[in-house]
Amino acid sequence: MAVDPPEQVRERLAWWARAAAAAGAADHWRSSPLRLVHADMIHITLCFLGNRSAPELERIALALSGCRGAAEGLSLGAPLWLPKRRPRALAIEVHDHAGALGALQGQVMLELSREIELERPRRRFRAHLTVARMKSGAAPRRLSLPPTPDLAFAGESLSLYRSLLSSQGASYESLLELPLGPSVEPQER
Repeated sequence: MAVDPPEQVRERLAWWARAAAAAGAADHWRSSPLRLVHADMIHITLCFLGNRSAPELERIALALSGCRGAAEGLSLGAPLWLPKRRPRALAIEVHDHAGALGALQGQVMLELSREIELERPRRRFRAHLTVARMKSGAAPRRLSLPPTPDLAFAGESLSLYRSLLSSQGASYESLLELPLGPSVEPQER
């Protein structure tokens, strides 16, 4: 489950990630160990659902259709390597000034836990946008990154993604998209 930022935000983040990878390659690496996330795949993950059967996906879609709300008052923060101990991803923190994103994440977790067996996350929710992943066996040497774009935005939709793994890395397929706002009606893709 994820919140999709506006297209122009995704495009700016993809541009920033290309510049950060190029700067890292110029400063410390022969070639960049980063695998960039394509702009249309950049999203704010609210929760991971793991492998789910077709009947469970139908129940998930039904549960999510009950989620109402907005993800407004968001802005980009600093770049960060995740997880801290053995980084595998380059991300940008998302500030949730009004608390709307946190409230939406809580509502999604509540609705899903009512409908399906859902393991509670071990860590607290940390809003971020992953813009690149580390290639296998690589580790970041450059911990200093260029400043992120100064952008404020609202999430456009709540999406259920399927992760597809390949030798080129993960890609995502949207199974369900719900516009964010006071009235939410599912739109299947």
